[in-house]
Amino acid sequence: MKYLSTRGHADRKQFCEILLEGLAPDGGLYLPETYPQVDAATLEKWRAVYRDSGYADLAFEVLSLYIDDIPAADLKALCRKTYTEAVFGTPAIVPLRQLEPGLYLEALSNGPTLAFKDMAMQLLGNLFEYELARRGEELNILGATSGDTGSAAEYAMRGKKGVRVFMTSPQGRMSPFQQAQMFSLQDANIHNIAIEGVFDDCQDIVKAVSNDLDFKRKYKIGTVNSINWARLLAQVVYYFAGYFQATQASTGSARTEGQKVRFTVPSGNFGNVCAGHVARMMGLPIDKLVVATNENDVLDEFFRTGVYRVRASADTHETSSPSMDISKASNFERFVFDLLGRDAARVADLFGAQLSTQGRFDLSGDTTFQSAARHYGFASGKSTHADRLQTIRDTFARFGTMIDTHTADGLKVAREHLSAGVPMIVLETALPIKFAATIEEALGQLPPRPARFEGIEALPKRVQLMPADAAAVKAYIASHVD
Repeated sequence: MKYLSTRGHADRKQFCEILLEGLAPDGGLYLPETYPQVDAATLEKWRAVYRDSGYADLAFEVLSLYIDDIPAADLKALCRKTYTEAVFGTPAIVPLRQLEPGLYLEALSNGPTLAFKDMAMQLLGNLFEYELARRGEELNILGATSGDTGSAAEYAMRGKKGVRVFMTSPQGRMSPFQQAQMFSLQDANIHNIAIEGVFDDCQDIVKAVSNDLDFKRKYKIGTVNSINWARLLAQVVYYFAGYFQATQASTGSARTEGQKVRFTVPSGNFGNVCAGHVARMMGLPIDKLVVATNENDVLDEFFRTGVYRVRASADTHETSSPSMDISKASNFERFVFDLLGRDAARVADLFGAQLSTQGRFDLSGDTTFQSAARHYGFASGKSTHADRLQTIRDTFARFGTMIDTHTADGLKVAREHLSAGVPMIVLETALPIKFAATIEEALGQLPPRPARFEGIEALPKRVQLMPADAAAVKAYIASHVD
Protein backbone atom coordinates (compact mmCIF):
# COMPACT_ATOMS: atom_id res chain seq x y z
CA MET A 1 0.00 0.00 0.00
CA LYS A 2 1.45 3.36 -1.09
CA TYR A 3 0.28 6.84 -0.18
CA LEU A 4 0.02 10.03 -2.24
CA SER A 5 -0.39 13.73 -1.46
CA THR A 6 -3.66 15.55 -2.10
CA ARG A 7 -1.58 18.26 -3.82
CA GLY A 8 0.31 16.01 -6.21
CA HIS A 9 3.79 15.54 -4.73
CA ALA A 10 5.50 12.92 -6.87
CA ASP A 11 6.74 10.59 -4.14
CA ARG A 12 4.70 7.54 -3.14
CA LYS A 13 5.41 6.48 0.42
CA GLN A 14 4.68 3.60 2.75
CA PHE A 15 2.75 3.84 5.98
CA CYS A 16 5.63 4.16 8.45
CA GLU A 17 7.16 6.99 6.43
CA ILE A 18 4.01 9.09 6.59
CA LEU A 19 3.39 8.04 10.21
CA LEU A 20 6.42 10.07 11.26
CA GLU A 21 6.09 12.78 8.62
CA GLY A 22 2.57 14.21 9.03
CA LEU A 23 2.04 16.69 6.18
CA ALA A 24 3.41 15.94 2.72
CA PRO A 25 6.33 18.12 1.50
CA ASP A 26 3.97 20.13 -0.74
CA GLY A 27 1.63 20.94 2.16
CA GLY A 28 -0.90 18.32 1.11
CA LEU A 29 -2.39 15.50 3.16
CA TYR A 30 -1.69 11.84 2.60
CA LEU A 31 -4.27 9.35 1.36
CA PRO A 32 -3.89 5.80 0.05
CA GLU A 33 -3.53 5.45 -3.71
CA THR A 34 -6.75 3.40 -3.60
CA TYR A 35 -9.19 2.44 -0.87
CA PRO A 36 -9.20 -1.30 -0.15
CA GLN A 37 -12.60 -2.77 -0.91
CA VAL A 38 -14.57 -4.79 1.63
CA ASP A 39 -17.28 -7.07 0.24
CA ALA A 40 -20.26 -8.61 2.04
CA ALA A 41 -18.37 -11.79 2.89
CA THR A 42 -15.52 -9.84 4.46
CA LEU A 43 -17.98 -7.73 6.43
CA GLU A 44 -19.54 -10.85 7.91
CA LYS A 45 -16.10 -12.24 8.68
CA TRP A 46 -15.21 -9.03 10.50
CA ARG A 47 -18.54 -9.10 12.33
CA ALA A 48 -17.56 -12.51 13.70
CA VAL A 49 -14.08 -11.25 14.62
CA TYR A 50 -15.55 -8.35 16.59
CA ARG A 51 -18.13 -10.59 18.28
CA ASP A 52 -15.78 -13.43 19.13
CA SER A 53 -12.34 -11.83 19.50
CA GLY A 54 -13.06 -8.18 20.29
CA TYR A 55 -12.29 -4.68 19.11
CA ALA A 56 -8.49 -5.06 19.05
CA ASP A 57 -8.65 -7.87 16.51
CA LEU A 58 -11.19 -5.95 14.41
CA ALA A 59 -8.73 -3.03 14.43
CA PHE A 60 -6.02 -5.37 13.16
CA GLU A 61 -8.25 -6.56 10.31
CA VAL A 62 -8.94 -2.98 9.17
CA LEU A 63 -5.44 -1.59 9.70
CA SER A 64 -3.68 -4.51 8.02
CA LEU A 65 -5.29 -3.50 4.72
CA TYR A 66 -3.39 -0.21 4.90
CA ILE A 67 -0.18 -1.15 6.71
CA ASP A 68 2.17 -3.61 5.04
CA ASP A 69 5.52 -2.34 6.38
CA ILE A 70 4.89 -3.56 9.94
CA PRO A 71 4.93 -7.36 10.35
CA ALA A 72 1.42 -8.70 10.88
CA ALA A 73 2.28 -10.25 14.25
CA ASP A 74 3.68 -6.94 15.50
CA LEU A 75 0.69 -4.97 14.24
CA LYS A 76 -1.74 -7.36 15.94
CA ALA A 77 0.27 -7.08 19.16
CA LEU A 78 0.15 -3.27 18.98
CA CYS A 79 -3.64 -3.36 18.53
CA ARG A 80 -4.06 -5.76 21.43
CA LYS A 81 -1.77 -3.64 23.61
CA THR A 82 -3.87 -0.56 22.81
CA TYR A 83 -7.49 -1.64 22.97
CA THR A 84 -7.91 -3.26 26.37
CA GLU A 85 -10.65 -3.24 28.95
CA ALA A 86 -8.12 -1.88 31.45
CA VAL A 87 -7.58 1.24 29.31
CA PHE A 88 -11.12 1.76 27.98
CA GLY A 89 -13.19 0.46 30.89
CA THR A 90 -15.34 -1.98 28.91
CA PRO A 91 -14.63 -5.11 26.86
CA ALA A 92 -16.76 -3.72 24.01
CA ILE A 93 -14.43 -0.65 23.88
CA VAL A 94 -17.11 1.32 21.92
CA PRO A 95 -20.47 0.03 23.22
CA LEU A 96 -23.67 1.15 21.52
CA ARG A 97 -26.56 2.52 23.60
CA GLN A 98 -30.07 2.66 22.16
CA LEU A 99 -31.97 5.82 23.07
CA GLU A 100 -35.10 4.87 21.17
CA PRO A 101 -35.89 2.51 18.29
CA GLY A 102 -33.47 3.20 15.46
CA LEU A 103 -31.43 5.88 17.30
CA TYR A 104 -28.16 5.02 19.03
CA LEU A 105 -25.21 6.63 20.78
CA GLU A 106 -21.81 5.04 20.16
CA ALA A 107 -19.69 5.55 23.28
CA LEU A 108 -16.22 6.66 22.22
CA SER A 109 -15.19 8.41 25.45
CA ASN A 110 -14.20 5.62 27.78
CA GLY A 111 -10.44 6.20 27.38
CA PRO A 112 -7.91 7.90 29.68
CA THR A 113 -8.91 11.51 28.87
CA LEU A 114 -12.68 10.93 28.48
CA ALA A 115 -12.84 11.94 24.81
CA PHE A 116 -13.06 10.14 21.46
CA LYS A 117 -9.55 11.31 20.58
CA ASP A 118 -8.22 8.53 22.86
CA MET A 119 -9.50 5.94 20.38
CA ALA A 120 -6.80 6.87 17.87
CA MET A 121 -4.22 8.57 20.06
CA GLN A 122 -3.58 5.55 22.26
CA LEU A 123 -2.73 3.54 19.15
CA LEU A 124 -0.67 6.38 17.70
CA GLY A 125 1.49 6.51 20.83
CA ASN A 126 2.25 2.82 20.56
CA LEU A 127 2.94 3.06 16.82
CA PHE A 128 5.33 5.98 17.34
CA GLU A 129 7.23 4.18 20.09
CA TYR A 130 7.44 1.00 18.01
CA GLU A 131 8.68 2.66 14.82
CA LEU A 132 11.12 5.02 16.54
CA ALA A 133 12.67 2.12 18.44
CA ARG A 134 12.94 0.16 15.19
CA ARG A 135 14.79 3.09 13.58
CA GLY A 136 16.74 4.20 16.63
CA GLU A 137 15.37 7.72 16.18
CA GLU A 138 13.53 10.42 18.12
CA LEU A 139 10.48 12.53 17.21
CA ASN A 140 9.31 15.97 18.31
CA ILE A 141 5.54 16.12 17.97
CA LEU A 142 3.98 19.50 17.28
CA GLY A 143 0.22 19.64 17.67
CA ALA A 144 -2.74 21.99 17.91
CA THR A 145 -5.79 21.40 20.04
CA SER A 146 -9.18 23.01 20.53
CA GLY A 147 -9.69 20.93 23.65
CA ASP A 148 -9.45 17.16 23.43
CA THR A 149 -6.64 16.33 20.99
CA GLY A 150 -4.05 17.85 23.29
CA SER A 151 -4.84 15.89 26.42
CA ALA A 152 -5.36 12.67 24.45
CA ALA A 153 -1.97 13.10 22.77
CA GLU A 154 -0.17 14.00 25.96
CA TYR A 155 -1.62 11.12 27.95
CA ALA A 156 -0.75 8.75 25.10
CA MET A 157 2.81 10.04 24.68
CA ARG A 158 3.85 10.78 28.28
CA GLY A 159 6.80 8.60 29.19
CA LYS A 160 7.12 7.20 25.65
CA LYS A 161 10.74 6.67 24.63
CA GLY A 162 12.07 8.93 21.92
CA VAL A 163 9.02 11.24 21.86
CA ARG A 164 8.55 14.86 22.94
CA VAL A 165 5.23 16.70 22.63
CA PHE A 166 4.83 20.43 21.95
CA MET A 167 1.10 21.14 22.10
CA THR A 168 -0.40 24.50 21.15
CA SER A 169 -3.87 25.54 22.35
CA PRO A 170 -5.90 28.78 22.21
CA GLN A 171 -5.44 30.75 25.42
CA GLY A 172 -8.64 30.80 27.48
CA ARG A 173 -10.73 28.98 24.86
CA MET A 174 -10.87 25.53 26.45
CA SER A 175 -12.99 24.49 29.41
CA PRO A 176 -11.28 24.60 32.84
CA PHE A 177 -11.31 20.80 32.97
CA GLN A 178 -9.68 20.51 29.53
CA GLN A 179 -6.99 23.02 30.48
CA ALA A 180 -6.31 21.23 33.76
CA GLN A 181 -5.95 17.85 32.04
CA MET A 182 -3.16 19.22 29.88
CA PHE A 183 -1.44 21.88 31.95
CA SER A 184 -1.20 19.80 35.14
CA LEU A 185 1.06 17.23 33.48
CA GLN A 186 4.60 17.55 34.77
CA ASP A 187 6.30 14.98 32.51
CA ALA A 188 9.60 16.23 31.10
CA ASN A 189 8.68 15.24 27.53
CA ILE A 190 5.40 17.24 27.55
CA HIS A 191 5.38 20.95 26.66
CA ASN A 192 2.17 23.03 26.63
CA ILE A 193 2.07 26.30 24.67
CA ALA A 194 -0.96 28.57 25.08
CA ILE A 195 -1.33 30.75 21.98
CA GLU A 196 -2.86 34.23 22.08
CA GLY A 197 -5.54 33.52 19.48
CA VAL A 198 -8.04 30.87 18.41
CA PHE A 199 -7.60 27.25 17.39
CA ASP A 200 -7.15 28.18 13.73
CA ASP A 201 -4.09 30.24 14.70
CA CYS A 202 -2.64 27.17 16.44
CA GLN A 203 -3.39 25.01 13.43
CA ASP A 204 -1.79 27.57 11.10
CA ILE A 205 1.38 27.48 13.22
CA VAL A 206 1.56 23.69 13.02
CA LYS A 207 1.20 23.83 9.23
CA ALA A 208 3.74 26.64 8.89
CA VAL A 209 6.33 24.74 10.90
CA SER A 210 5.60 21.51 9.02
CA ASN A 211 6.01 23.35 5.72
CA ASP A 212 9.48 24.61 6.73
CA LEU A 213 11.18 21.46 5.46
CA ASP A 214 14.66 22.39 6.71
CA PHE A 215 13.40 23.00 10.26
CA LYS A 216 11.16 19.95 10.11
CA ARG A 217 14.04 17.68 9.15
CA LYS A 218 16.58 19.21 11.53
CA TYR A 219 14.30 18.91 14.55
CA LYS A 220 12.44 15.77 13.43
CA ILE A 221 8.97 17.34 13.62
CA GLY A 222 5.91 15.07 13.45
CA THR A 223 2.21 15.61 14.06
CA VAL A 224 -0.61 13.98 16.00
CA ASN A 225 -3.45 16.08 14.65
CA SER A 226 -5.79 14.31 12.28
CA ILE A 227 -3.73 15.67 9.39
CA ASN A 228 -1.66 12.59 10.33
CA TRP A 229 -3.17 9.74 8.30
CA ALA A 230 -2.40 7.16 11.00
CA ARG A 231 -4.73 8.88 13.44
CA LEU A 232 -7.56 9.13 10.98
CA LEU A 233 -7.06 5.51 9.95
CA ALA A 234 -7.46 4.33 13.55
CA GLN A 235 -10.81 6.14 13.71
CA VAL A 236 -12.15 4.17 10.72
CA VAL A 237 -12.37 1.08 12.93
CA TYR A 238 -15.18 2.30 15.19
CA TYR A 239 -17.45 2.90 12.21
CA PHE A 240 -17.31 -0.82 11.49
CA ALA A 241 -17.83 -1.65 15.18
CA GLY A 242 -20.83 0.69 15.36
CA TYR A 243 -22.29 -0.79 12.19
CA PHE A 244 -22.00 -4.35 13.49
CA GLN A 245 -23.71 -3.50 16.76
CA ALA A 246 -26.51 -1.42 15.23
CA THR A 247 -27.39 -3.86 12.47
CA GLN A 248 -27.42 -6.80 14.84
CA ALA A 249 -29.71 -4.83 17.18
CA SER A 250 -32.02 -3.59 14.44
CA THR A 251 -32.57 -6.99 12.84
CA GLY A 252 -32.45 -9.12 15.95
CA SER A 253 -30.52 -11.78 14.04
CA ALA A 254 -27.25 -12.36 12.27
CA ARG A 255 -28.89 -11.94 8.83
CA THR A 256 -27.95 -8.33 8.21
CA GLU A 257 -26.67 -8.35 4.63
CA GLY A 258 -27.65 -5.20 2.76
CA GLN A 259 -28.72 -3.32 5.88
CA LYS A 260 -27.58 0.30 5.74
CA VAL A 261 -26.99 2.74 8.59
CA ARG A 262 -26.52 6.47 9.06
CA PHE A 263 -23.91 8.19 11.22
CA THR A 264 -24.13 11.70 12.65
CA VAL A 265 -20.78 13.17 13.62
CA PRO A 266 -20.15 16.40 15.56
CA SER A 267 -17.40 17.98 13.48
CA GLY A 268 -15.15 21.01 13.41
CA ASN A 269 -11.91 19.86 11.76
CA PHE A 270 -13.59 17.16 9.61
CA GLY A 271 -11.28 14.41 10.87
CA ASN A 272 -13.83 12.27 12.69
CA VAL A 273 -16.36 12.31 9.86
CA CYS A 274 -13.60 11.93 7.25
CA ALA A 275 -12.86 8.55 8.83
CA GLY A 276 -16.50 7.69 8.12
CA HIS A 277 -15.99 8.78 4.51
CA VAL A 278 -13.04 6.37 4.28
CA ALA A 279 -15.13 3.54 5.75
CA ARG A 280 -17.87 4.26 3.23
CA MET A 281 -15.37 4.32 0.36
CA MET A 282 -14.17 0.90 1.51
CA GLY A 283 -17.68 -0.49 1.17
CA LEU A 284 -19.24 -0.13 4.62
CA PRO A 285 -23.00 0.27 3.90
CA ILE A 286 -23.37 3.85 5.12
CA ASP A 287 -26.49 5.52 3.74
CA LYS A 288 -25.72 9.00 5.06
CA LEU A 289 -22.86 10.75 6.84
CA VAL A 290 -24.40 13.71 8.65
CA VAL A 291 -22.04 16.53 9.65
CA ALA A 292 -23.19 18.38 12.78
CA THR A 293 -21.67 21.81 13.45
CA ASN A 294 -22.12 24.44 16.13
CA GLU A 295 -22.36 28.19 15.52
CA ASN A 296 -19.09 27.93 13.57
CA ASP A 297 -20.95 26.46 10.62
CA VAL A 298 -18.34 26.51 7.82
CA LEU A 299 -18.94 22.84 6.98
CA ASP A 300 -22.73 23.08 7.13
CA GLU A 301 -22.59 26.07 4.81
CA PHE A 302 -20.52 24.11 2.30
CA PHE A 303 -22.80 21.09 2.19
CA ARG A 304 -25.83 23.37 1.82
CA THR A 305 -24.41 25.81 -0.73
CA GLY A 306 -21.13 24.55 -2.20
CA VAL A 307 -19.25 27.54 -0.80
CA TYR A 308 -16.33 26.90 1.56
CA ARG A 309 -15.76 30.18 3.40
CA VAL A 310 -13.12 30.40 6.09
CA ARG A 311 -13.81 32.83 8.94
CA ALA A 312 -11.22 35.15 10.42
CA SER A 313 -10.17 34.66 14.05
CA ALA A 314 -12.39 37.55 15.13
CA ASP A 315 -15.38 35.88 13.47
CA THR A 316 -14.82 32.46 15.03
CA HIS A 317 -17.44 32.19 17.76
CA GLU A 318 -16.58 31.09 21.28
CA THR A 319 -19.26 28.51 22.09
CA SER A 320 -20.30 25.96 24.70
CA SER A 321 -19.07 23.16 22.41
CA PRO A 322 -15.55 24.62 22.19
CA SER A 323 -13.80 21.67 20.56
CA MET A 324 -15.69 22.60 17.37
CA ASP A 325 -14.81 26.29 17.46
CA ILE A 326 -12.93 25.89 14.19
CA SER A 327 -13.31 27.64 10.85
CA LYS A 328 -10.51 25.94 8.86
CA ALA A 329 -11.29 22.24 8.61
CA SER A 330 -7.91 20.66 7.83
CA ASN A 331 -9.20 17.23 6.87
CA PHE A 332 -11.75 18.69 4.50
CA GLU A 333 -9.02 18.71 1.85
CA ARG A 334 -9.03 14.91 1.83
CA PHE A 335 -12.73 14.77 1.01
CA VAL A 336 -12.51 17.48 -1.64
CA PHE A 337 -9.65 15.53 -3.25
CA ASP A 338 -11.99 12.56 -3.67
CA LEU A 339 -14.91 14.80 -4.59
CA LEU A 340 -12.96 16.31 -7.50
CA GLY A 341 -11.85 12.97 -8.88
CA ARG A 342 -8.44 13.20 -7.19
CA ASP A 343 -7.44 16.20 -9.27
CA ALA A 344 -4.35 17.22 -7.23
CA ALA A 345 -3.63 20.36 -9.24
CA ARG A 346 -7.11 21.70 -8.62
CA VAL A 347 -6.99 20.82 -4.92
CA ALA A 348 -3.65 22.63 -4.62
CA ASP A 349 -5.22 25.69 -6.22
CA LEU A 350 -8.33 25.61 -4.01
CA PHE A 351 -6.57 25.03 -0.68
CA GLY A 352 -3.45 26.97 -1.59
CA ALA A 353 -3.96 29.97 -3.84
CA GLN A 354 -7.70 30.54 -3.48
CA LEU A 355 -7.95 30.17 0.29
CA SER A 356 -4.84 32.26 0.90
CA THR A 357 -5.95 35.13 -1.37
CA GLN A 358 -9.75 34.99 -1.14
CA GLY A 359 -10.44 33.02 2.05
CA ARG A 360 -13.00 30.92 0.20
CA PHE A 361 -13.78 28.82 -2.84
CA ASP A 362 -17.06 28.10 -4.58
CA LEU A 363 -18.02 24.71 -6.03
CA SER A 364 -21.74 25.45 -6.25
CA GLY A 365 -21.70 25.40 -10.05
CA ASP A 366 -19.51 22.33 -10.27
CA THR A 367 -21.24 19.17 -11.45
CA THR A 368 -19.05 17.11 -9.13
CA PHE A 369 -20.38 19.04 -6.14
CA GLN A 370 -23.94 18.78 -7.36
CA SER A 371 -23.66 14.99 -7.38
CA ALA A 372 -21.81 14.85 -4.05
CA ALA A 373 -24.83 14.28 -1.82
CA ARG A 374 -25.97 11.42 -4.04
CA HIS A 375 -22.57 9.82 -4.60
CA TYR A 376 -20.89 10.41 -1.26
CA GLY A 377 -23.92 10.47 1.03
CA PHE A 378 -23.19 13.65 2.98
CA ALA A 379 -25.76 15.83 4.75
CA SER A 380 -25.35 18.47 7.43
CA GLY A 381 -26.97 20.62 10.08
CA LYS A 382 -26.25 23.23 12.72
CA SER A 383 -26.85 23.49 16.46
CA THR A 384 -26.77 26.52 18.76
CA HIS A 385 -26.29 27.02 22.49
CA ALA A 386 -30.04 27.03 23.04
CA ASP A 387 -30.35 23.82 20.97
CA ARG A 388 -27.71 22.00 22.96
CA LEU A 389 -29.21 23.02 26.30
CA GLN A 390 -32.60 21.72 25.16
CA THR A 391 -31.12 18.49 23.81
CA ILE A 392 -29.17 17.85 27.03
CA ARG A 393 -32.35 18.42 29.09
CA ASP A 394 -34.53 16.28 26.84
CA THR A 395 -32.06 13.39 26.69
CA PHE A 396 -31.64 13.37 30.47
CA ALA A 397 -35.36 13.68 31.17
CA ARG A 398 -36.52 11.00 28.73
CA PHE A 399 -33.67 8.50 28.81
CA GLY A 400 -31.75 9.21 32.02
CA THR A 401 -28.66 9.74 29.87
CA MET A 402 -26.35 12.71 30.44
CA ILE A 403 -24.50 13.84 27.30
CA ASP A 404 -21.82 16.44 26.67
CA THR A 405 -22.34 19.58 24.60
CA HIS A 406 -20.78 18.28 21.36
CA THR A 407 -22.76 15.04 21.48
CA ALA A 408 -25.84 17.21 22.03
CA ASP A 409 -25.06 19.05 18.79
CA GLY A 410 -24.83 15.69 17.05
CA LEU A 411 -28.06 14.37 18.53
CA LYS A 412 -29.99 17.52 17.64
CA VAL A 413 -28.88 17.37 14.00
CA ALA A 414 -29.35 13.58 13.83
CA ARG A 415 -33.06 13.94 14.60
CA GLU A 416 -33.39 16.08 11.47
CA HIS A 417 -32.07 13.24 9.31
CA LEU A 418 -33.83 10.12 10.63
CA SER A 419 -35.19 7.65 8.10
CA ALA A 420 -37.55 4.76 8.85
CA GLY A 421 -35.80 1.42 8.82
CA VAL A 422 -32.28 2.90 8.76
CA PRO A 423 -30.47 2.91 12.13
CA MET A 424 -28.95 6.28 13.05
CA ILE A 425 -25.74 6.20 15.09
CA VAL A 426 -24.58 9.39 16.80
CA LEU A 427 -20.91 9.42 17.69
CA GLU A 428 -20.45 10.49 21.29
CA THR A 429 -17.41 12.73 21.58
CA ALA A 430 -16.69 13.31 25.29
CA LEU A 431 -17.99 12.74 28.78
CA PRO A 432 -20.09 15.56 30.28
CA ILE A 433 -17.58 16.40 33.04
CA LYS A 434 -15.34 18.07 30.46
CA PHE A 435 -18.01 20.78 30.01
CA ALA A 436 -19.44 20.90 33.49
CA ALA A 437 -20.59 24.54 33.47
CA THR A 438 -22.96 24.04 30.54
CA ILE A 439 -24.27 20.76 31.95
CA GLU A 440 -25.02 22.56 35.20
CA GLU A 441 -26.74 25.35 33.26
CA ALA A 442 -28.91 22.80 31.45
CA LEU A 443 -29.70 20.40 34.30
CA GLY A 444 -29.06 22.32 37.51
CA GLN A 445 -26.52 19.72 38.61
CA LEU A 446 -22.90 18.92 37.95
CA PRO A 447 -22.02 15.80 35.97
CA PRO A 448 -20.26 12.90 37.69
CA ARG A 449 -16.48 13.12 37.83
CA PRO A 450 -14.20 10.05 37.70
CA ALA A 451 -12.30 9.72 40.96
CA ARG A 452 -8.92 10.02 39.26
CA PHE A 453 -9.77 13.57 38.18
CA GLU A 454 -10.90 14.91 41.55
CA GLY A 455 -9.27 18.26 42.27
CA ILE A 456 -7.48 18.39 38.92
CA GLU A 457 -8.19 22.10 38.42
CA ALA A 458 -6.24 22.94 41.61
CA LEU A 459 -3.05 21.15 40.55
CA PRO A 460 0.05 23.19 39.62
CA LYS A 461 0.10 24.23 35.96
CA ARG A 462 3.00 23.96 33.51
CA VAL A 463 2.30 26.07 30.42
CA GLN A 464 4.05 28.72 28.30
CA LEU A 465 2.02 31.68 26.95
CA MET A 466 3.13 32.81 23.48
CA PRO A 467 1.91 35.03 20.62
CA ALA A 468 0.42 33.53 17.47
CA ASP A 469 3.79 33.46 15.76
CA ALA A 470 5.32 30.40 14.10
CA ALA A 471 8.85 31.80 14.48
CA ALA A 472 8.40 32.10 18.25
CA VAL A 473 7.15 28.52 18.48
CA LYS A 474 10.08 27.27 16.39
CA ALA A 475 12.50 29.07 18.69
CA TYR A 476 10.83 27.48 21.72
CA ILE A 477 11.09 24.01 20.20
CA ALA A 478 14.75 24.52 19.28
CA SER A 479 15.58 25.62 22.83
CA HIS A 480 13.91 22.54 24.37
CA VAL A 481 15.39 19.82 22.18
CA ASP A 482 18.50 18.25 23.67
